[in-house]
Amino acid sequence: MRKILYFLLIAFLPAAAMAQTKNEQQIIQTINKASAGLKSMECDFVQTKHLKMLNDKMVANGKMYYKQPDKLHWEYTSPYKYTFILNDNKVVLKKNGRNDVIDINQNKMFREIARLIMNTVVGKSLGDGKTFKASVKESPTEWTVTLVPQKKEMKQMWTTIVLTFSRSQQMISKVRMCEKNGDYTLIEMKNVKQNKPVSDAHFNVR
Repeated sequence: MRKILYFLLIAFLPAAAMAQTKNEQQIIQTINKASAGLKSMECDFVQTKHLKMLNDKMVANGKMYYKQPDKLHWEYTSPYKYTFILNDNKVVLKKNGRNDVIDINQNKMFREIARLIMNTVVGKSLGDGKTFKASVKESPTEWTVTLVPQKKEMKQMWTTIVLTFSRSQQMISKVRMCEKNGDYTLIEMKNVKQNKPVSDAHFNVR
């Protein structure tokens, strides 16, 4: 569960506060402007966990749905099934036929993560710039934001996090999370559909 929550935090984290140069600020403003116009989103994703010591990797697949103003569905479909749903002030975690419902107003961790997710998807900046030190690079097809954690709890999880944004779609396409032991997790977004009808059934928290 912790990995899902931290990925959601990183994948949708606003970068406006982290930009250091004029060019970086312009890139971040472009990304945030695109996010502000995002009413709904649906995509597939492939998550690959690379294990350095075992020279092996583990692959999982899933789907993600988003709908304004505050609905998110993140679901692993193979080789295991696990679902995270955020709807307003409620979170549900589904695994092995069990549903755990959490009121984020009663849980500080979930409340902060929910705030980070939703603020970014709608293009709002958090503005403190204390969570990560960031650098931004660009190519003809992509923008790459490299994040170095600054807070103790994040340093314990990751050494760097690299976000790749598609310039044509002006939204995130890949996330790479690197750990101290040399392992890393790569999440790739596929078949992205923006501003298409998304059923409310995906966000049922009962």
